[in-house]
Amino acid sequence: MDLGEHASRVKFLLRDRDSEFTAVFDEVFTGNGTRVIKTPVRSPRANSFAERLAETLRCECLDHVLILGEHDVAGQRP
Repeated sequence: MDLGEHASRVKFLLRDRDSEFTAVFDEVFTGNGTRVIKTPVRSPRANSFAERLAETLRCECLDHVLILGEHDVAGQRP
């Protein structure tokens, strides 16, 4: 993932405690000066605002986008 100039503006990363997020994952962000905040243990509703935003974006935006091929993903025309 390459955020370019935007990486310096990220101050916090809120994430859950899933086992797929290893210490190396956290080091990538902390090395950039981003503070990694983990949700509390066994509290599935702690990240409810972010989950609701992600669901809204998925339903309202992505469900209306038609991707026909690789050129659409890259933003290039054949």
